[in-house]
Amino acid sequence: MPIFVFLCFALALIVQTASSLQYMIVSDIFIYGGLAIAIATVIGNFFKRLPETLSYDIFASSTLLAWFAYWKPLFVKDSPIFFFFPVYFALMVAFVTLFFIEQRHRIDRDSLKSMQGIVDSSVVDPWLIMTFVLVTLYFEDHFLQFPVMMTLLIMRYTLSGCLKSK
Repeated sequence: MPIFVFLCFALALIVQTASSLQYMIVSDIFIYGGLAIAIATVIGNFFKRLPETLSYDIFASSTLLAWFAYWKPLFVKDSPIFFFFPVYFALMVAFVTLFFIEQRHRIDRDSLKSMQGIVDSSVVDPWLIMTFVLVTLYFEDHFLQFPVMMTLLIMRYTLSGCLKSK
């Protein structure tokens, strides 16, 4: 998810330096554009029309933009969540990519079978988790639901990355 990681660090930098770009990003076009792209990605993922790794990157990036544009005006000016959540997401993706996905050749056969069983059970379908992430955008009073669901999405991305062929 390179686009997502880059966007996370860019948003954190924009917020930390109090750049005037953050006032441009907080506009209706980023809210509705991000939501439209995210919904299209969920639908494409549901019908298996998008490559899974690309769908994670597009969905996470568009949702991050929609989240920032929608939530930023609702919180106080110097709210730390707009700096720390993107950094957390970027570090989380980097961690799982380096220590799990890139090391998938070290995973034993039984663990791979168990992970494939989880994927086949349809309990953690990517489109379902993506839908839950979108729903949590509207619960700004419960601001921890969004990062928790994004973390679950990152874990599902890790599961997919570990199961893809070498």
